[in-house]
Amino acid sequence: MVRIWAEKNRKVSRMKFRETETVELKAVAQDGIKKEIIAFANCGGGTVYVGVADDGAVPGVEDADACALQVSNMVRDAVKPDVTMFVSYETLDCDGKAVVAVKVQRGTNRPYYLAKKGLRPEGVYVRQGYSSVPATDAAIRQMIKETDGDSFEDMRSLDQALTFESTKGEFETRKIPFGAPQMQTLKITSSDGLYTNLGLLLSDQCPHTVKAAVFEGADQSVFKDRREFSGSLMRQLGEAYDYIDFHNQTHATFQKLLRVDTRDYPEVAVREALLNSLVHRDYSFRASTLISVYDDRIEFVSVGGLLPGLELEDLMMGVSACRNPHLANVFYRLQLIEAYGTGMRKIMRVYAGAASQPQIMATNNAFKIVLPNMNFTATEAKEPATNSKEAPAASHSREDEILRFLAEHPSITRKEAQALLGVSQSTAGRVLKEMVDNGQIATLGGGRALRYELA
Repeated sequence: MVRIWAEKNRKVSRMKFRETETVELKAVAQDGIKKEIIAFANCGGGTVYVGVADDGAVPGVEDADACALQVSNMVRDAVKPDVTMFVSYETLDCDGKAVVAVKVQRGTNRPYYLAKKGLRPEGVYVRQGYSSVPATDAAIRQMIKETDGDSFEDMRSLDQALTFESTKGEFETRKIPFGAPQMQTLKITSSDGLYTNLGLLLSDQCPHTVKAAVFEGADQSVFKDRREFSGSLMRQLGEAYDYIDFHNQTHATFQKLLRVDTRDYPEVAVREALLNSLVHRDYSFRASTLISVYDDRIEFVSVGGLLPGLELEDLMMGVSACRNPHLANVFYRLQLIEAYGTGMRKIMRVYAGAASQPQIMATNNAFKIVLPNMNFTATEAKEPATNSKEAPAASHSREDEILRFLAEHPSITRKEAQALLGVSQSTAGRVLKEMVDNGQIATLGGGRALRYELA
C-alpha cells in the first residue's frame, strides 16, 4: 500500500530545490530511482523529489498518485530485503505543479540491494556526497556486521549463488529431508530467504580449505606428499579423513598364535580430532586448517583459540562452549558427532595406557591436537634403533616398504605387495597405482602378468 502523508497537496510556493547528501532530484520516475532509495536506506536517509529537474526547475508530474504507485511497485519488486516500511510518499503543490516527495528512512535490515544484482557492490548502493555509488566489499561487510551482529554463522553471505550438492548427498544418505524449510530451520538461510555464512560453509563454493601433508621423519624438512581439500565442509571432511586413513598404517603383532592388528592412530581419535578442527575453528579468518603427518605423530591445527573464559582443563572435563553452534547442530543432525563436549574425552580414552599421550595446545588464535603414532612409540620402547636394518620400521609408509622390496628384487606383483603390506587386494592396488602416478615405480607387462619395477 502506498502511504500518502495527510497533507496530500501541501503548498510549497517559492521552495528552492537543490541536491545535497540527503536530497536527490528526478524529473521523472525512471528505473534509476531505485538505487537512490537503496542508498538512502543504507545510509542516513533522505528524500527523492520526483518532478524536479537536476537544476532545480519544476516541470512537475501529471498524475501524482500514479507516480507514487509506480515508485512503490518498483521498490517492492526490485529491492531486497523489504524496505517499503521505511519509505513514505507526499504530494507537494509547487506553484500549481505536482511534485512527489519520496521520503526514505535509514533501514534496520541493511544492506539493501537490487534483487537482480544480489548482495554485491553492483547491487548495493550508498550515498557519497551528492551521488549514489556502489558500496565497497568492506562497506557491505560492515553493514552486515552491524545488522546481524558478530556471529559469523548468522551473518548473511556475500555470495548468494550457492549450490549444495555435497551437503545434500550427506542428508540423502541418512534419509533426512533437505529442502527450503529444513535449510531455514538449520540457519542455512535467514528469515528473508538469504543464505547465511553457515550456508556458505556447507555450500560447494565454501572458500575455506584443509591442507594436508605427509613428511619424512619428525620435522618438515622433506615433503613426501601434500594435498589441499576444498568445496563444502562435508566434502572436505570425507576427503581429508580418507587421506589420513590411507596413510594410517596397520601393523601386526602376535600373541601366541593370535594375530593382532594395530593401526598407527586409533580411528576414533582421528575422527574426533578432524571433526574438532572443522566444527570449532574460527571461520572469520581465511587461513586453512592444517593436517601434518610425521613418522611419530599427526598434528591438527585450526584457526581460533579457546573461547574467552575457557581453559584446556575445562575441555577435558567435557565443558562445551561452541564457537559455531549452528554448524555443530548440522553435524549432530547428520550423526557425525554424538554430543557436545565429548570429543576430547574420547581421544584420551582410546589412548589410555599408551606410552605416549595426545597433546592439546591452544593460543589466543590457534588450536592444536597432536596424536602420537602408537606403533612408533611401541617400537621405540621395545627396540631402540641401534641396527636400523634389523629393527622393524613401524614409522615407514607402505610406499617405503615397496621401495625397499624393489631395491632387493627386480619387480613386484600386486599379490606380493598385498602379502608384504598385510593389506587387502584393493588397498595394495591403490598403493601401487598412486606410486605409478607419482613416478616412483613403473608398470611392466599387462593383464595377469602385470608387474611393477622401479621407475
